[in-house]
Amino acid sequence: MTEAELKNHLDAAEKSPKQIAAAVLGLPEKTLRHKPSPDKWCILEILGHLADMEVLYAYRIRQMLADKDPVIAAIDQDAWAENLGYLESSPPELVALYGLNRHANVGLLRRLKADDLQKSARHPELDHRVTVADYVQMMSKNTGRTIWSRSSSRRKRR
Repeated sequence: MTEAELKNHLDAAEKSPKQIAAAVLGLPEKTLRHKPSPDKWCILEILGHLADMEVLYAYRIRQMLADKDPVIAAIDQDAWAENLGYLESSPPELVALYGLNRHANVGLLRRLKADDLQKSARHPELDHRVTVADYVQMMSKNTGRTIWSRSSSRRKRR
C-alpha cells in the first residue's frame, strides 16, 4: 500500500462516523428497530455491531503491532448482538462510541511507518494471516455509504 493509498483509506475511514450519525440520528424508534427480514439486523443492531467491531479492530490492530505472532480470536457476531444488549442501547451513545473509537484507531494508523502495515496475525477462520493494511482497507470500506447493505446481512463470524 502506497502512502497515498493509505491516506485515502484513512480519510474514508475517518468520515464514516459523521456519515453514520447523519444517516441515523433522529430516526423514529420504529425505524431503528425495523428488521427488513428475519435474517437481517435492524439499524439499532447494526449500530451496536459497528461500535463493537471498532473496539475489536482496535484490539486486533494493536495485537498485530505489538505482539509476536498473534492469533486473532473468532467471534460470533450474532451472539454478540443477542447477548450484549444491542436492542437496549441508546443510538446516540452507540454512534458516539463508534466515532470515538474510530477516531482513536485512525489516529494510531496515521502515525504508523510503512513497514508497520505489513505486521500481521493469524486468523484461524480465514486460514491465513491478515495484516494491518487489510484492516485499514476494511475500515475504509465500512463507511456510511455502504455499511447498511454490507452489515445488515448477518454473517456468523468476522
